[in-house]
Amino acid sequence: MADAVLLVGTRKGLFIGRRRDDGPWVFEGPHFNAQAVYAVAVDRRGPTPRLLVGGDSTHWGPSVFSSDDLGATWREPAAPAVKFPQDTGASLERVWQLQPAGPEAPDVVYAGTEPAALFRSSDRGESFELVRPLWEHPSRGKWVPGGGGEGLHTVITDPRDADAVTVAVSTAGVFRTRDGGASWTPSNQGVSAVFLPDPNPEFGQCVHKIAQDATDTDRLYLQNHWGVYRSDDAGGRWTDIGGGLPSDFGFAVAAHPHRPDTAYVFPLNADSDRVPAEHRCRVFRTRDAGATWEPLSRGLPAGDHYGTVLRDALCTDDADPAGIYFGNRNGEVYASHDDGESWQLLAEHLPDVLCVRAATLDL
Repeated sequence: MADAVLLVGTRKGLFIGRRRDDGPWVFEGPHFNAQAVYAVAVDRRGPTPRLLVGGDSTHWGPSVFSSDDLGATWREPAAPAVKFPQDTGASLERVWQLQPAGPEAPDVVYAGTEPAALFRSSDRGESFELVRPLWEHPSRGKWVPGGGGEGLHTVITDPRDADAVTVAVSTAGVFRTRDGGASWTPSNQGVSAVFLPDPNPEFGQCVHKIAQDATDTDRLYLQNHWGVYRSDDAGGRWTDIGGGLPSDFGFAVAAHPHRPDTAYVFPLNADSDRVPAEHRCRVFRTRDAGATWEPLSRGLPAGDHYGTVLRDALCTDDADPAGIYFGNRNGEVYASHDDGESWQLLAEHLPDVLCVRAATLDL
């Protein structure tokens, strides 16, 4: 039986949506009541799917939780799963990202944190170790926190090579390793930093999110603080593809799980006016790697709309046609089950939606 699961992390807990075959979506929650959930993941590589959650309690602090029964029960390690070594002088403020690696590294899970650091787990998220070469990168002393803090919020792995990893940091930009994390190279050539005296620095860009193309793993899509970009060489160089959008400011970008050259963004008016571009609730899709963009709005609110979509609040599942999902700061969650052609409201009146992840499961 085909089963779809949708994890919705909000400022006050986790909500889980389930859908059997073509039936209705049913939501339950909140799990981790009153905790801000900034990171969620579905890891399907083991014998059973594992859900991973980065929770942030105002009383107990941040932690990583896991479930092997789709949220019926949760485990928290006795010792903190993600913890800065004492000699770093740092303490964990937030887990921004939980990203299972691909089949080339079946037990590896990465965590991106604030302060900006990368942690690596080799036991499917039970425990993590700091990737020190990135933490100790020579440029680190010049990294500046973005408006939301200094967070490592994106991790891209290469299914062809377990040693190839790309990360994004606000506001330090894109960094790549090709030797399993032993060394890291800034990879921001072509990405503008309009807020700096030198708009084309080696690092210091405020990259908001990166997504990887479905069929060409060297092709990446990037939503910047200002600008939407594409790389055809795994981040070596970036090309501006935002010309066909009503605004090239935004937070989120996602790639179609099967169609090449196909990606989705949710433009916002401006960094000083963080509401949907032209006050209209629309997802924009490219099917030619950014040469052109088309608005997708059938079934979405038609009037003035002010629901901001954050960097991890737009995602796809792995169905075909693909499910496309987004949540906003109005507490609404929308889904399309036909590649974005039409949409339906799945949930409303939730707390601020911070992140969404979806997957299809064979149960």
